[in-house]
Amino acid sequence: MSLDDILEAAAGAARSWARADRAAALKKVADGIDAAADELVPLAHEETHIPEARLRGEVVRTTFQLRLLAEEVQPRTVVDEADPSWPPAPRPKLVLTHRPIGPVLVFAASNFPFAFSVAGGDTASALAAGCPVVLKAHPGHPRLSGATGEIVRAALPEGVFALIHSEEDGRAALTDPRVRAAAFTGSPTAGRALYDLAVSRPDPIPFYGELGSVNPVFVTEAAARARGAEIAAGYVDSFTMGAGQLCTKPGLFLVPAGAGLGEVAAERVRQVAAAPLLNERLASGYAAVLGRLSGHAEVQTLVDGGAAPTLLATTAKALLEHGEALRTECFGPASLVVEYSTEAEMLDVVRSLDGQLTGTVQAEDDDPVAAELVDELAEHVGRVVWNGWPTGVAVTRAMHHGGPYPATTAPLHTSVGTAAVDRFRRPVAFQNVPDRVLVP
Repeated sequence: MSLDDILEAAAGAARSWARADRAAALKKVADGIDAAADELVPLAHEETHIPEARLRGEVVRTTFQLRLLAEEVQPRTVVDEADPSWPPAPRPKLVLTHRPIGPVLVFAASNFPFAFSVAGGDTASALAAGCPVVLKAHPGHPRLSGATGEIVRAALPEGVFALIHSEEDGRAALTDPRVRAAAFTGSPTAGRALYDLAVSRPDPIPFYGELGSVNPVFVTEAAARARGAEIAAGYVDSFTMGAGQLCTKPGLFLVPAGAGLGEVAAERVRQVAAAPLLNERLASGYAAVLGRLSGHAEVQTLVDGGAAPTLLATTAKALLEHGEALRTECFGPASLVVEYSTEAEMLDVVRSLDGQLTGTVQAEDDDPVAAELVDELAEHVGRVVWNGWPTGVAVTRAMHHGGPYPATTAPLHTSVGTAAVDRFRRPVAFQNVPDRVLVP
Protein backbone atom coordinates (compact mmCIF):
# COMPACT_ATOMS: atom_id res chain seq x y z
CA MET A 1 0.00 0.00 0.00
CA SER A 2 1.10 3.55 -0.64
CA LEU A 3 1.36 6.02 2.22
CA ASP A 4 -1.74 7.77 0.94
CA ASP A 5 -3.67 4.48 0.98
CA ILE A 6 -2.47 3.76 4.54
CA LEU A 7 -3.53 7.18 5.83
CA GLU A 8 -6.86 7.02 4.03
CA ALA A 9 -7.55 3.61 5.55
CA ALA A 10 -6.61 4.87 9.03
CA ALA A 11 -8.89 7.88 8.71
CA GLY A 12 -11.69 5.66 7.43
CA ALA A 13 -11.32 3.22 10.31
CA ALA A 14 -11.21 5.83 13.08
CA ARG A 15 -14.95 6.10 13.84
CA SER A 16 -15.64 2.36 13.81
CA TRP A 17 -12.51 1.54 15.86
CA ALA A 18 -13.60 4.03 18.52
CA ARG A 19 -16.72 1.89 19.09
CA ALA A 20 -15.12 -1.55 18.61
CA ASP A 21 -14.29 -4.16 21.25
CA ARG A 22 -10.80 -2.77 21.71
CA ALA A 23 -10.09 -4.67 24.92
CA ALA A 24 -10.47 -8.02 23.17
CA ALA A 25 -8.33 -6.84 20.27
CA LEU A 26 -5.49 -5.68 22.53
CA LYS A 27 -5.55 -8.99 24.38
CA LYS A 28 -5.42 -10.80 21.04
CA VAL A 29 -2.29 -8.82 20.11
CA ALA A 30 -0.71 -9.78 23.45
CA ASP A 31 -1.59 -13.44 22.95
CA GLY A 32 -0.10 -13.39 19.47
CA ILE A 33 3.19 -11.93 20.65
CA ASP A 34 3.43 -14.41 23.52
CA ALA A 35 2.78 -17.28 21.13
CA ALA A 36 5.48 -16.07 18.72
CA ALA A 37 8.09 -15.19 21.35
CA ASP A 38 10.37 -18.12 20.47
CA GLU A 39 10.61 -16.80 16.90
CA LEU A 40 10.67 -13.08 17.72
CA VAL A 41 13.30 -13.10 20.47
CA PRO A 42 16.15 -14.65 18.40
CA LEU A 43 15.34 -12.22 15.59
CA ALA A 44 15.47 -9.28 18.02
CA HIS A 45 18.79 -10.51 19.40
CA GLU A 46 20.26 -10.81 15.91
CA GLU A 47 19.25 -7.27 14.96
CA THR A 48 19.94 -5.43 18.26
CA HIS A 49 22.61 -7.52 20.09
CA ILE A 50 20.47 -7.34 23.24
CA PRO A 51 20.83 -10.56 25.28
CA GLU A 52 17.98 -13.01 24.82
CA ALA A 53 17.24 -13.18 28.55
CA ARG A 54 16.57 -9.44 28.67
CA LEU A 55 14.51 -9.62 25.49
CA ARG A 56 12.28 -12.34 26.97
CA GLY A 57 11.70 -10.12 29.98
CA GLU A 58 10.83 -7.30 27.63
CA VAL A 59 8.26 -9.47 25.86
CA VAL A 60 6.61 -10.12 29.23
CA ARG A 61 6.54 -6.37 29.92
CA THR A 62 5.09 -5.66 26.48
CA THR A 63 2.25 -8.15 26.66
CA PHE A 64 1.47 -7.21 30.27
CA GLN A 65 1.25 -3.59 29.13
CA LEU A 66 -1.16 -4.49 26.31
CA ARG A 67 -3.42 -6.39 28.71
CA LEU A 68 -3.28 -3.63 31.34
CA LEU A 69 -4.20 -0.96 28.81
CA ALA A 70 -7.04 -3.16 27.59
CA GLU A 71 -8.65 -2.27 30.93
CA GLU A 72 -8.48 1.44 30.03
CA VAL A 73 -10.55 1.41 26.83
CA GLN A 74 -13.60 3.04 28.44
CA PRO A 75 -13.07 6.79 28.79
CA ARG A 76 -14.18 8.48 31.97
CA THR A 77 -17.38 10.50 31.94
CA VAL A 78 -18.31 13.27 34.38
CA VAL A 79 -21.95 14.33 34.77
CA ASP A 80 -23.13 17.55 36.41
CA GLU A 81 -26.92 17.66 36.65
CA ALA A 82 -28.67 20.95 36.06
CA ASP A 83 -28.77 23.10 39.19
CA PRO A 84 -30.80 26.34 39.16
CA SER A 85 -29.27 27.43 42.49
CA TRP A 86 -25.64 27.02 41.34
CA PRO A 87 -23.55 30.16 42.06
CA PRO A 88 -22.96 32.55 40.44
CA ALA A 89 -25.63 31.56 37.88
CA PRO A 90 -27.87 28.56 37.18
CA ARG A 91 -25.92 25.58 35.88
CA PRO A 92 -27.06 23.62 32.83
CA LYS A 93 -26.72 19.85 32.66
CA LEU A 94 -23.19 19.02 31.49
CA VAL A 95 -21.74 15.68 30.44
CA LEU A 96 -17.96 15.68 30.03
CA THR A 97 -16.78 12.88 27.76
CA HIS A 98 -13.49 11.97 26.11
CA ARG A 99 -13.21 11.02 22.45
CA PRO A 100 -10.35 9.49 20.45
CA ILE A 101 -8.25 12.18 18.82
CA GLY A 102 -7.92 10.30 15.51
CA PRO A 103 -5.11 8.48 13.68
CA VAL A 104 -1.81 8.55 15.59
CA LEU A 105 1.69 8.33 14.11
CA VAL A 106 4.11 6.45 16.37
CA PHE A 107 7.90 6.56 15.90
CA ALA A 108 9.41 3.39 17.34
CA ALA A 109 12.53 3.43 19.55
CA SER A 110 15.74 1.46 19.05
CA ASN A 111 16.64 0.38 22.57
CA PHE A 112 13.45 -1.51 23.50
CA PRO A 113 12.54 -3.45 20.34
CA PHE A 114 9.37 -4.79 21.96
CA ALA A 115 8.25 -2.45 24.77
CA PHE A 116 8.85 0.85 22.92
CA SER A 117 8.48 -0.36 19.37
CA VAL A 118 5.79 -1.81 17.12
CA ALA A 119 3.48 -3.13 19.86
CA GLY A 120 4.93 -0.97 22.62
CA GLY A 121 3.43 1.55 24.98
CA ASP A 122 2.68 4.32 22.49
CA THR A 123 0.94 1.92 20.11
CA ALA A 124 -0.96 0.19 22.91
CA SER A 125 -2.14 3.41 24.53
CA ALA A 126 -3.26 4.93 21.22
CA LEU A 127 -5.18 1.77 20.30
CA ALA A 128 -6.74 1.64 23.77
CA ALA A 129 -7.86 5.24 23.38
CA GLY A 130 -9.64 4.31 20.14
CA CYS A 131 -7.13 5.67 17.65
CA PRO A 132 -5.78 3.89 14.56
CA VAL A 133 -1.97 3.73 14.52
CA VAL A 134 0.54 4.26 11.73
CA LEU A 135 3.84 2.93 13.05
CA LYS A 136 7.15 4.26 11.73
CA ALA A 137 9.50 1.32 12.28
CA HIS A 138 12.98 1.89 13.65
CA PRO A 139 15.75 1.08 11.13
CA GLY A 140 17.69 -0.76 13.84
CA HIS A 141 15.35 -3.77 13.79
CA PRO A 142 13.38 -3.80 10.51
CA ARG A 143 12.78 -7.56 10.28
CA LEU A 144 11.55 -7.78 13.86
CA SER A 145 9.31 -4.78 13.19
CA GLY A 146 7.82 -6.49 10.16
CA ALA A 147 7.22 -9.74 12.03
CA THR A 148 5.65 -7.99 15.03
CA GLY A 149 3.62 -5.77 12.73
CA GLU A 150 2.04 -8.80 11.08
CA ILE A 151 0.88 -10.06 14.48
CA VAL A 152 -0.62 -6.69 15.37
CA ARG A 153 -2.29 -6.22 12.00
CA ALA A 154 -3.83 -9.71 12.07
CA ALA A 155 -5.49 -9.00 15.42
CA LEU A 156 -7.09 -5.70 14.40
CA PRO A 157 -9.74 -4.56 11.90
CA GLU A 158 -8.70 -3.33 8.47
CA GLY A 159 -7.08 0.11 8.52
CA VAL A 160 -6.50 0.26 12.28
CA PHE A 161 -2.77 -0.53 12.13
CA ALA A 162 -0.11 -0.11 9.46
CA LEU A 163 3.68 -0.14 9.33
CA ILE A 164 5.91 2.23 7.37
CA HIS A 165 9.69 2.13 7.15
CA SER A 166 11.16 5.12 5.31
CA GLU A 167 12.18 8.40 6.94
CA GLU A 168 10.52 10.21 4.05
CA ASP A 169 7.19 8.51 4.72
CA GLY A 170 7.51 9.29 8.42
CA ARG A 171 7.93 13.01 7.77
CA ALA A 172 5.18 13.03 5.15
CA ALA A 173 2.76 11.30 7.51
CA LEU A 174 3.59 13.75 10.29
CA THR A 175 2.51 16.68 8.14
CA ASP A 176 -0.56 14.98 6.66
CA PRO A 177 -3.88 16.40 7.93
CA ARG A 178 -5.26 12.88 8.45
CA VAL A 179 -2.74 12.30 11.27
CA ARG A 180 -4.04 13.91 14.47
CA ALA A 181 -1.20 13.24 16.97
CA ALA A 182 2.29 11.74 17.10
CA ALA A 183 4.47 10.00 19.67
CA PHE A 184 8.25 9.60 19.59
CA THR A 185 11.05 8.11 21.68
CA GLY A 186 14.60 8.84 20.56
CA SER A 187 17.35 11.41 20.31
CA PRO A 188 16.91 15.10 21.14
CA THR A 189 18.03 16.14 17.65
CA ALA A 190 15.61 13.92 15.75
CA GLY A 191 12.80 14.49 18.22
CA ARG A 192 13.09 18.27 18.11
CA ALA A 193 13.12 18.25 14.29
CA LEU A 194 9.94 16.18 14.21
CA TYR A 195 8.32 18.31 16.92
CA ASP A 196 9.00 21.41 14.84
CA LEU A 197 7.29 19.76 11.85
CA ALA A 198 4.26 18.82 13.94
CA VAL A 199 3.72 22.27 15.42
CA SER A 200 4.47 24.18 12.20
CA ARG A 201 1.64 22.48 10.31
CA PRO A 202 -1.26 24.73 9.25
CA ASP A 203 -3.18 22.63 11.81
CA PRO A 204 -0.62 21.95 14.59
CA ILE A 205 -0.99 18.59 16.34
CA PRO A 206 0.17 17.23 19.70
CA PHE A 207 3.66 15.72 19.52
CA TYR A 208 4.51 13.56 22.53
CA GLY A 209 8.28 13.31 22.33
CA GLU A 210 10.64 11.69 24.82
CA LEU A 211 13.99 13.19 23.88
CA GLY A 212 16.66 12.44 26.47
CA SER A 213 17.85 12.93 30.03
CA VAL A 214 20.97 12.66 32.21
CA ASN A 215 18.98 11.52 35.26
CA PRO A 216 21.18 12.96 38.03
CA VAL A 217 21.77 11.11 41.30
CA PHE A 218 22.40 13.17 44.46
CA VAL A 219 24.16 11.50 47.39
CA THR A 220 24.01 13.44 50.65
CA GLU A 221 26.92 13.60 53.08
CA ALA A 222 25.05 11.47 55.61
CA ALA A 223 24.24 8.79 53.03
CA ALA A 224 27.85 8.71 51.83
CA ARG A 225 29.05 8.12 55.39
CA ALA A 226 26.43 5.48 56.17
CA ARG A 227 26.53 3.36 53.01
CA GLY A 228 28.84 4.91 50.45
CA ALA A 229 30.20 1.65 49.03
CA GLU A 230 26.71 0.21 48.61
CA ILE A 231 25.53 3.36 46.82
CA ALA A 232 28.56 3.41 44.51
CA ALA A 233 27.96 -0.22 43.56
CA GLY A 234 24.29 0.41 42.85
CA TYR A 235 25.18 3.41 40.71
CA VAL A 236 27.56 1.39 38.54
CA ASP A 237 25.06 -1.43 38.14
CA SER A 238 22.43 1.10 37.09
CA PHE A 239 24.46 3.10 34.56
CA THR A 240 25.93 -0.01 32.92
CA MET A 241 22.58 -1.83 32.67
CA GLY A 242 21.77 -2.52 29.03
CA ALA A 243 25.20 -1.15 28.06
CA GLY A 244 24.00 2.27 29.22
CA GLN A 245 21.46 2.44 26.40
CA LEU A 246 18.48 3.38 28.56
CA CYS A 247 16.79 6.77 28.65
CA THR A 248 16.76 6.55 32.46
CA LYS A 249 20.48 5.77 32.83
CA PRO A 250 22.07 7.87 35.62
CA GLY A 251 24.51 10.08 33.76
CA LEU A 252 25.49 12.35 36.68
CA PHE A 253 26.53 11.10 40.13
CA LEU A 254 26.76 13.95 42.67
CA VAL A 255 28.85 12.93 45.69
CA PRO A 256 30.62 14.72 48.57
CA ALA A 257 34.24 15.64 47.82
CA GLY A 258 36.65 13.45 49.75
CA ALA A 259 34.15 10.65 50.37
CA GLY A 260 35.94 8.36 47.92
CA LEU A 261 32.80 7.22 46.11
CA GLY A 262 34.33 7.91 42.71
CA GLU A 263 37.21 5.55 43.45
CA VAL A 264 34.87 2.84 44.75
CA ALA A 265 32.72 3.18 41.64
CA ALA A 266 35.80 3.03 39.41
CA GLU A 267 36.85 -0.30 40.91
CA ARG A 268 33.45 -1.78 40.15
CA VAL A 269 33.40 -0.33 36.63
CA ARG A 270 36.64 -2.12 35.83
CA GLN A 271 34.88 -5.42 36.53
CA VAL A 272 32.11 -4.81 33.97
CA ALA A 273 32.66 -6.47 30.61
CA ALA A 274 32.14 -4.76 27.29
CA ALA A 275 28.81 -5.30 25.53
CA PRO A 276 27.93 -4.54 21.89
CA LEU A 277 25.86 -1.43 21.28
CA LEU A 278 22.58 -1.54 19.41
CA ASN A 279 23.85 -0.46 16.01
CA GLU A 280 26.70 1.29 14.23
CA ARG A 281 24.98 4.68 14.11
CA LEU A 282 24.44 4.66 17.86
CA ALA A 283 28.00 3.48 18.49
CA SER A 284 29.34 6.31 16.36
CA GLY A 285 27.22 8.88 18.20
CA TYR A 286 28.29 7.51 21.57
CA ALA A 287 31.96 7.73 20.63
CA ALA A 288 31.56 11.32 19.45
CA VAL A 289 29.78 12.53 22.60
CA LEU A 290 32.13 10.62 24.89
CA GLY A 291 35.11 12.13 23.09
CA ARG A 292 33.81 15.65 23.68
CA LEU A 293 33.07 14.94 27.34
CA SER A 294 36.35 13.22 28.14
CA GLY A 295 38.28 15.89 26.26
CA HIS A 296 36.79 18.77 28.25
CA ALA A 297 39.39 20.67 30.26
CA GLU A 298 37.41 20.22 33.50
CA VAL A 299 36.89 16.46 33.14
CA GLN A 300 39.20 13.66 34.29
CA THR A 301 38.97 10.04 33.22
CA LEU A 302 38.70 7.58 36.10
CA VAL A 303 38.22 4.52 33.90
CA ASP A 304 38.90 4.57 30.16
CA GLY A 305 36.83 1.58 29.17
CA GLY A 306 37.22 1.70 25.42
CA ALA A 307 34.43 -0.66 24.38
CA ALA A 308 33.72 -1.37 28.06
CA PRO A 309 32.13 1.15 30.46
CA THR A 310 33.87 4.48 30.99
CA LEU A 311 33.79 6.61 34.14
CA LEU A 312 34.58 10.32 34.12
CA ALA A 313 34.87 12.87 36.92
CA THR A 314 34.52 16.61 37.45
CA THR A 315 33.49 19.07 40.16
CA ALA A 316 30.20 20.76 40.94
CA LYS A 317 31.91 24.10 40.36
CA ALA A 318 32.83 23.04 36.84
CA LEU A 319 29.35 21.67 36.21
CA LEU A 320 27.81 24.98 37.24
CA GLU A 321 30.19 26.91 34.99
CA HIS A 322 30.03 24.57 31.97
CA GLY A 323 26.59 23.04 32.37
CA GLU A 324 25.62 22.90 28.71
CA ALA A 325 28.76 20.96 27.79
CA LEU A 326 28.90 18.67 30.83
CA ARG A 327 25.18 17.84 31.13
CA THR A 328 25.08 16.32 27.65
CA GLU A 329 23.40 12.92 27.48
CA CYS A 330 25.93 10.27 26.51
CA PHE A 331 23.78 7.36 25.33
CA GLY A 332 25.93 4.36 26.15
CA PRO A 333 28.04 2.89 28.99
CA ALA A 334 29.55 6.11 30.39
CA SER A 335 28.74 8.37 33.32
CA LEU A 336 30.14 11.42 35.10
CA VAL A 337 31.00 11.58 38.82
CA VAL A 338 30.58 15.12 40.16
CA GLU A 339 32.12 16.05 43.52
CA TYR A 340 30.51 18.89 45.48
CA SER A 341 32.21 20.78 48.30
CA THR A 342 29.10 21.55 50.39
CA GLU A 343 25.47 20.50 50.34
CA ALA A 344 24.59 24.10 49.51
CA GLU A 345 26.63 23.68 46.32
CA MET A 346 24.79 20.42 45.64
CA LEU A 347 21.49 22.31 45.87
CA ASP A 348 22.86 24.91 43.45
CA VAL A 349 23.42 22.10 40.96
CA VAL A 350 19.82 20.96 41.38
CA ARG A 351 18.58 24.48 40.71
CA SER A 352 20.71 24.70 37.55
CA LEU A 353 19.19 21.59 35.96
CA ASP A 354 17.15 21.67 32.81
CA GLY A 355 14.27 19.23 32.42
CA GLN A 356 14.96 15.59 33.24
CA LEU A 357 13.00 12.35 33.21
CA THR A 358 14.23 11.39 36.67
CA GLY A 359 16.23 12.61 39.63
CA THR A 360 17.46 10.29 42.36
CA VAL A 361 18.11 11.10 46.02
CA GLN A 362 20.34 8.86 48.12
CA ALA A 363 19.79 10.11 51.68
CA GLU A 364 19.08 9.02 55.24
CA ASP A 365 15.61 9.24 56.78
CA ASP A 366 16.72 11.93 59.27
CA ASP A 367 18.87 13.76 56.72
CA PRO A 368 18.48 17.52 57.32
CA VAL A 369 18.92 18.39 53.63
CA ALA A 370 16.59 15.69 52.28
CA ALA A 371 13.29 17.58 52.23
CA GLU A 372 14.75 20.62 50.47
CA LEU A 373 16.62 18.40 48.03
CA VAL A 374 13.50 16.45 47.09
CA ASP A 375 11.42 19.62 46.76
CA GLU A 376 13.98 21.38 44.55
CA LEU A 377 14.47 18.28 42.42
CA ALA A 378 10.74 17.94 41.81
CA GLU A 379 10.84 21.32 40.04
CA HIS A 380 13.01 19.83 37.30
CA VAL A 381 12.09 16.16 36.84
CA GLY A 382 9.14 13.89 36.09
CA ARG A 383 9.98 11.24 38.69
CA VAL A 384 11.90 11.55 41.97
CA VAL A 385 13.51 8.29 43.15
CA TRP A 386 14.34 7.84 46.84
CA ASN A 387 17.17 5.44 47.77
CA GLY A 388 16.74 3.45 44.58
CA TRP A 389 17.75 3.71 40.95
CA PRO A 390 15.93 5.20 37.98
CA THR A 391 16.52 2.45 35.44
CA GLY A 392 13.33 0.52 36.23
CA VAL A 393 10.07 2.11 35.02
CA ALA A 394 7.06 0.25 36.39
CA VAL A 395 4.03 -0.15 34.12
CA THR A 396 1.29 0.88 36.52
CA ARG A 397 -1.37 3.46 37.27
CA ALA A 398 0.76 5.81 39.38
CA MET A 399 3.76 5.97 37.04
CA HIS A 400 4.81 9.21 35.35
CA HIS A 401 7.47 8.76 32.67
CA GLY A 402 8.00 12.27 31.40
CA GLY A 403 9.52 15.55 32.46
CA PRO A 404 10.04 19.20 31.53
CA TYR A 405 11.68 20.09 28.23
CA PRO A 406 14.19 19.03 26.94
CA ALA A 407 13.46 15.64 28.51
CA THR A 408 10.11 15.64 26.72
CA THR A 409 8.01 17.95 24.59
CA ALA A 410 4.87 17.39 26.70
CA PRO A 411 5.66 17.44 30.44
CA LEU A 412 2.01 17.09 31.47
CA HIS A 413 1.82 13.58 30.07
CA THR A 414 3.39 10.15 30.57
CA SER A 415 4.43 7.55 28.01
CA VAL A 416 4.34 4.68 30.53
CA GLY A 417 1.42 3.53 32.65
CA THR A 418 -2.32 3.72 32.23
CA ALA A 419 -2.40 7.54 32.07
CA ALA A 420 -0.54 7.29 28.74
CA VAL A 421 -3.93 6.65 27.13
CA ASP A 422 -5.05 10.20 28.00
CA ARG A 423 -2.63 11.63 25.43
CA PHE A 424 -4.87 10.39 22.64
CA ARG A 425 -8.29 11.46 23.89
CA ARG A 426 -9.76 14.93 23.77
CA PRO A 427 -12.51 16.18 26.07
CA VAL A 428 -15.93 17.17 24.74
CA ALA A 429 -18.63 18.64 26.99
CA PHE A 430 -22.30 18.13 26.04
CA GLN A 431 -24.59 20.82 27.43
CA ASN A 432 -28.29 20.00 27.86
CA VAL A 433 -28.01 17.28 25.20
CA PRO A 434 -30.66 14.57 25.75
CA ASP A 435 -29.30 11.19 26.75
CA ARG A 436 -31.09 9.53 23.83
CA VAL A 437 -28.92 11.33 21.27
CA LEU A 438 -25.60 10.90 23.09
CA VAL A 439 -23.56 8.25 21.31
CA PRO A 440 -21.53 6.20 23.85
